[in-house]
Amino acid sequence: MRRFIFLFVSIFSFAIYCWCPIASADNSLRVPVLVYHNLDPSKKGSMTISTARFEEQMQWIKDNGYTVIPLMQLVSYLQGKINTLPPKPVVVTDDDGRETVYKYMLPIVRKFNIPVTLFIYPQVISHASYALTWQQLKELQQTGLFDIQDHTYWHPNFKQDRKHMTEKQYEKMVYVQLVKSKQVLDAKLGTHITLLAWPFGIYNDYVEQKAKEAGYVMAFSIGARCTSRDKNAMAQPRYMIVADQNMAHFAAIVKGRA
Repeated sequence: MRRFIFLFVSIFSFAIYCWCPIASADNSLRVPVLVYHNLDPSKKGSMTISTARFEEQMQWIKDNGYTVIPLMQLVSYLQGKINTLPPKPVVVTDDDGRETVYKYMLPIVRKFNIPVTLFIYPQVISHASYALTWQQLKELQQTGLFDIQDHTYWHPNFKQDRKHMTEKQYEKMVYVQLVKSKQVLDAKLGTHITLLAWPFGIYNDYVEQKAKEAGYVMAFSIGARCTSRDKNAMAQPRYMIVADQNMAHFAAIVKGRA
């Protein structure tokens, strides 16, 4: 009798195991990465999103069953280190390091308990009037909701700057943008920077190679496409979220249909 019960339980357990849906590797999975630049309830601009609109967008993501995942988790998937992601994943990033992240984005991020990656160019931190301070960046880190990555040292235009520089000047500038910026962020924040966002979404074969040599494992550009494993690891696209997009457009972006 005991043998029969054991056999029955074993077969039942195996049947349950086989029936339960188990996510498998899916190389065709495409994930939208959203990039914001400025949240301010009082100022207007082409890249300025009001706090009300940002909150509305995050509420839409929640209400429609999407999961905001850390960018690092997506990177692990794109690299093939993991083969599954939560249902309907989406990533939220913010560029440049404006103080509006601390003043206006942080409360909404806390409300929805979502992870955000900040791409920072350190030259302005604690210097420019519009920028975050190093202390504010540390406080954002301590929430456990913000990951900080690199956006070069002073946000150059790699295409335009090249036209006005000698080869050696350009090489030196690229070194500062990709190596010095990484060193400063690591030292100031106690991090290990591995991700890069190209300023203006501009890159070329030379800076891609130099980014790899500097230790970046993945870099992100701008483009109306989702990330996927079949795209260039040093130029994964992100959707720019701007002022003139209505909620229907935002929904299309998150759905990968924009």
